Formats: sequence, C-alpha cells, structure tokens
Amino acid sequence: MSKLNLVLFGIAVLVLTLITLLGTDSVRDLQSAFFDYTAPVLKTGSSVRDQIGAVGEGLKSLEELEAENQQLRVDNRQLRASLQVSEGLKEENDNLRDALGFVRKTRFHLLAGRVVSRDASTWWNNLRINRGFDDGVEVDMPVITEDGLVGKVISVSKSLCTVLLITDENCKVGAKIEGTQERGLTQGRRVSNDPQGEIELNFLSKLAPVEAGVKVVSSSVEGGVFPADLRIGEVVSFHPRALDGQAILRPAVDLSSIKDVFIIVR
Repeated sequence: MSKLNLVLFGIAVLVLTLITLLGTDSVRDLQSAFFDYTAPVLKTGSSVRDQIGAVGEGLKSLEELEAENQQLRVDNRQLRASLQVSEGLKEENDNLRDALGFVRKTRFHLLAGRVVSRDASTWWNNLRINRGFDDGVEVDMPVITEDGLVGKVISVSKSLCTVLLITDENCKVGAKIEGTQERGLTQGRRVSNDPQGEIELNFLSKLAPVEAGVKVVSSSVEGGVFPADLRIGEVVSFHPRALDGQAILRPAVDLSSIKDVFIIVR
C-alpha cells in the first residue's frame, strides 16, 4: 500500500473514531453545519438547471421554424403581388387621367375604345377594338391616342371593328414635317428586329432640310380620311434618292403595347 493510501486510510479511521466519540447532539450540529455550507451550492445548481429547462421550453422545434419560415415566404409573395397590382392600378389611373384631359382639349368628337385582340400573324398590320356600328363606327374613321395617330377603321361589325395600323404598308397618310414646307406621303415599313415598326415618308425634296428628331404630323389631303396636325412620329434618318428624298420615322404611338384608343367619329 502506498504512503498516500495509508495517510487517507488513517484520516478516515480518525474521522470515524471522532464521530463515534461525539454525542448525538454533536453529530446533529455537525450535519447542520455541513448542510448550511453546501446549501448555496445546491441552490445554485438547481437554479441553473431550472433556467436551462426554461430556455429549452422556449426554443421552437425545427419543424415549427420551417413552417414559420414557409409562411413568411408566402406572405412576402402576397405583399409583392399586392404592390404590383397597386402600381398597375396607379399607372392605369394616370393613363385615364391623361386621356380625359386629351378628350377635353381636342377639337374632335371622340369615341373611346379598348383593344380586345390582335392576331399573331397580322400583329403589325391591324388590331380589333370593342366598338362597332352600334356605336356609330364607320369604315375609314381615324383612330388615335393622346400621343398621336394609330391608323384607320377598315371593317366594322355590330360591336367590333378592325383598325389598320399606320405601320402597315397599305396605310398611307399625307404628312408634313414641322418647321418646313416639306410634305409627302407615309406608309408603313415592317422591321423584323423592331417590335415598334417604322414608317417611310416619301416624295420629299432631295435636299430637304430634315434632321433626326424633327416631328411629323398629318396633312389634310382632299378626299383623305385623316384630319390635319395629328402626330405621326419623328424623323430617325433622311436619305436622298434619285428622284426624291425619303425620311424614316419612328411612330409617335407605341403600337406594340397599345391598350386604349379613340375613334374620331366627327
């Protein structure tokens, strides 16, 4: 047996001998002192255990966290959708306000209509709107927006009509270049890589003083269907040719996304 073990054994024997010699009251006092000494440590351990248990009860399970996260994603998508709807309504309201101001200022008697369909095979040629002969619509009536000329009515049914767009090759409009004496005749020109389309203005002077950005408006022609001073577009480029000059125009109206129009009925 090692010396350390002998010492510990001797201490244990001595303690047991002392306890045996002590009376009952002394042993009770010794126990009381021992518990008083260890009570704070025991209480601290119990408190820590209770706090750990409370924290554990407050923590959510992984399934609960995943469900809450999924609900937050759904709420976020709903909020974004609501925001888009709100912005769309604001844009439509602004457009209607602009259109109302245009109707009040124009010299024409206008009939409002909405684009209801466009054929994919004739997307750049025509469109259909929700007005027909029940509304007083007739063939060759001009169609416009507050931005400018759209085209003319080419067929009418009871509640629908078809509009030939100014970007179609068969739609010809007498036109003049603002700020000059230059006049000519427009017709549409299809461009494969441009959804907006283009317009040719032909029969100008070869040396016409035409610059990019100049505005082009309709010019009244005897027997024509379009009144004067409707905006057609603006010049993109000018090309002198053998007998005349030709300007390429960008339409004033965005025909690729048009929704609401007006028919000039008088």
